[in-house]
Amino acid sequence: MAARQRLVVCVDVGSTFTKAALVDVEAGVLLGTASHATTLSTDVMDGVDAVRASLDAGAVETLACSSAGGGLRLAVVGYERLVTAEAAYRVGLSAGARVEHVAAGQMSPTDLEDLAAARPDVVLLVGGTDGGNAETLLHNAAALAGRPIGVPVVVAGNVDARDEVVGRLSSAGVAVTATANVLPEIGRLDPLPARLAIREVFIRHVIGGKGLSSRADFPAMVRAATPDAVLAGVEVLADGADAVPGAGDVLVVDVGGATTDVYSVVTPHGEDATLRKDVVEVLWRSRSVEGDLGMRWGAEGVVDAAVSERLLDAGDAQVLRAEAVRRVADPAYLPVEEAGRDVDARLGELAVTVALRRHARAAGKDLREVALVVGSGGVLRHATEPRSSRVLAPATSDRAGGWPLPEHARVVVDRDYVLAAAGLLAQDHPRAAARLVRRGLQA
Repeated sequence: MAARQRLVVCVDVGSTFTKAALVDVEAGVLLGTASHATTLSTDVMDGVDAVRASLDAGAVETLACSSAGGGLRLAVVGYERLVTAEAAYRVGLSAGARVEHVAAGQMSPTDLEDLAAARPDVVLLVGGTDGGNAETLLHNAAALAGRPIGVPVVVAGNVDARDEVVGRLSSAGVAVTATANVLPEIGRLDPLPARLAIREVFIRHVIGGKGLSSRADFPAMVRAATPDAVLAGVEVLADGADAVPGAGDVLVVDVGGATTDVYSVVTPHGEDATLRKDVVEVLWRSRSVEGDLGMRWGAEGVVDAAVSERLLDAGDAQVLRAEAVRRVADPAYLPVEEAGRDVDARLGELAVTVALRRHARAAGKDLREVALVVGSGGVLRHATEPRSSRVLAPATSDRAGGWPLPEHARVVVDRDYVLAAAGLLAQDHPRAAARLVRRGLQA
């Protein structure tokens, strides 16, 4: 081994597969990858140990992210839906959470029952701009204190009421973390402090609480929920780090078994850089989650959404739905025949089309200057080049979608899954993270 090598294993513990990348962080070089079925039925560390053994890397540092056990489930409680609840919803998505419930206004007993029924891992409590209305925030803090649901609360509302809110929750035995207001003034969104607080709560409370492993080394190695790590990797890809240049505006679509996630990092230009066109400004670095679009558990949702978007006629939908039902019934199904692989490619293409339409329309972003489009997910990593090109074609050719297409983008596939690895490395090894994605996706 070269004297200056320093090896780190970056592991993503997914609900289906555990993927690992061995990285030399001195050089920012990917040395190897491995995968193993996630061992939810025993202990997730069994799968982690297996991929480390495949890489012959048992003694080096391991960093991990996880979406196993359902990932991070978030409930948002805000002042009113159009403003602070919407702001918190966007922050939750950027933090790697799947937002399962949004409540707005002063919570009633029925609202509390609905919140509990959503089974969140974390509650994000917001409300009011700094120095503004605090009544709803205080009411909701008292409601949550009066009927604790056994999960931690992140408080990111009106700072003038923060101490009282924390006091009410703490006195009821609720684990509470306070951070800066997600919406300090109308039109200005400040997502980073809440994103970091949610990450810390996920690591400290959620990972251990899911019962994924009986070993203390698992929570010790987890740094983030997987989508949060991927977004950090996307940001490094766009921005670069430590004198390593970035790619500029980027768009990433990750097609999974249950969801299709879209990430975008866009630099506003012209009037977009100075004007706020909404009560909650555009989040220029963002993620959206389409929980009804997936290659296995979400396959029927792909067909339904494609029909709604007029991408399939009745006859095609009937044929494809039969294939989708097969995949929902057997999520482990991996086609070996060409016809089955073609069906997977068609489902992936439709999932990408619908997910990008929803992301671009809802986010209100101009994506014409996107320089790099990246596709991720098993349907792309394991596909032939013609099939992966077909799946990602809508990113630059969906002219009926009603969103501004990238005009000069290069399209690549994250075949070695370096985005999650780069996100895990970004905080402590930013140069290595930037080199990793530059070599893996920009070269």
